[in-house]
Amino acid sequence: MKRAKVGSLFVVSATLFMVMGPSAGADAQAGGPEPRAEEKADAPSRSAASAPTEALANAGLKNVATAEIGTTGSCPADMVEVEGDYCPEVEQKCLKWIDPEGAVPRRCAEFAPTGPCQGKTTHKKFCMDRYEWPNKLGAKPVVMKTWYEAADSCKAVGKRLCGDSEWTLACEGQERLPYPYGYERTDGACNVDKPHPDVNEKAMANPATRDAEVARLWQGEASGSRESCVSPYGAFDMTGNVDEWVVNESGVPYKSGLKGGYWGPVRNRCRPMTTAHYEQFVFYQIGFRCCADSPDAPSAAKAPAKAGGTSPSAATVKTPAPSSTGSAVAGS
Repeated sequence: MKRAKVGSLFVVSATLFMVMGPSAGADAQAGGPEPRAEEKADAPSRSAASAPTEALANAGLKNVATAEIGTTGSCPADMVEVEGDYCPEVEQKCLKWIDPEGAVPRRCAEFAPTGPCQGKTTHKKFCMDRYEWPNKLGAKPVVMKTWYEAADSCKAVGKRLCGDSEWTLACEGQERLPYPYGYERTDGACNVDKPHPDVNEKAMANPATRDAEVARLWQGEASGSRESCVSPYGAFDMTGNVDEWVVNESGVPYKSGLKGGYWGPVRNRCRPMTTAHYEQFVFYQIGFRCCADSPDAPSAAKAPAKAGGTSPSAATVKTPAPSSTGSAVAGS
């Protein structure tokens, strides 16, 4: 691995934020003309899917044999077991940037090995879906769901939304990798860096034209399409493809957070979290996956309290919160 003599050193913490109201647009890291949002710095033994089917073969998708990347431990077959020590604050040094200084977003091409933990670690053991909802190899990730709707979907199958610290641990592993697959941003490893589309916000706000606009904007891929886009614990597509709703454990400014980034030219790293969007926000590239307590985990090691289960009694907002400066696009 090449190392530059001078790099940009920064501490990625789980406590930094900028408060933005419900009408806030998106993380400035998302690309396109949107306002700055919070960056919350925030992975696993490998596992995989079941035997390939004729449908998957016809779709050109490669399945990974369970024997290649391990077992799920005490977790259900469609989930991976994540056990390790989560660190709230680490030092990461970018050796080579893709984007020039001052660019938004600014993506890193290569990191130095992650520095030692600068806070107190917390041991965690839990189960996480292998894939983005509906958690099926070869399925199209579901988007346009509010944080409440995502939590309800997980609850309906006996699971819950992942806490942001759980998601981070599952993505970066015990080595605390910047990307789920390593220290260098590898072209083609995950579904990232596609051109940022211009969003027709009028079409997105109109129930009669919303689905067509979402379909036009869609640049995601079927879950598990890229066998290299897998975290140390065996969870696929954790960076890129679609943003994922998580529980913002700080609760500031909202209970909702977004991790991983989507297919656009955004950070797409394990640590950052977008917190600009309130719980009823929806958009064309926002999806989710579920977590669950590990059956044999001691109560003290279990993940944060379950995310609020049911949607509020008021009608769920189905249109994106407008941006004061342009398209409201989330991204990490």
